[in-house]
Amino acid sequence: MSIRHGLLALLTQGPRYGYQLRVEFEASTGATWPLNIGQVYTTLSRMERDGLVAPGEQDDQGRVVYAITEKGRSELSRWFGTPIAQADRPRDELVIKLAMAVTAPGVEVRQVVQAQRTATMRTLQNLTRAKRAEAGTAQRLVLDSMIFQAEAEQRWLDHCEAVIASLSPNTPPPADPSRTAPSSQE
Repeated sequence: MSIRHGLLALLTQGPRYGYQLRVEFEASTGATWPLNIGQVYTTLSRMERDGLVAPGEQDDQGRVVYAITEKGRSELSRWFGTPIAQADRPRDELVIKLAMAVTAPGVEVRQVVQAQRTATMRTLQNLTRAKRAEAGTAQRLVLDSMIFQAEAEQRWLDHCEAVIASLSPNTPPPADPSRTAPSSQE
């Protein structure tokens, strides 16, 4: 995720100092991606170096406020207008974990899948509860995205389990209490 672009977007609302940016970033994302204050100031420093922000005067408490520059606005506009490519996203640790589990001797892959399924279901329940409590549009969109990702992960785990079962048909898949029983029409 681009902290840089998130901070630039916040600065379009007016000059801010680092702590304000951190608080507003976390509020906008429903505190889903907490920021370290050092990360905020490091990013601001790099953006200043790149001409995307300009520091202002210190306030009474010694805090420096930053403002977005025209170059920063252009960069933000470019970012908003450019789709994020799948290849630009970080590696998926779960995919790597399951790929390695399949090839590692002595690993019970079904147990790895089942442990992940349980954790993902718990995450999905927590996200759903958080969504009911949230009021802001930005927070809701972030939570919706995370819910959809968790649902997709559950479907992918179903697929993994089916592939594993097809490769070793003598071993039934583990019982999963979080999944519904098949209907009589199946």
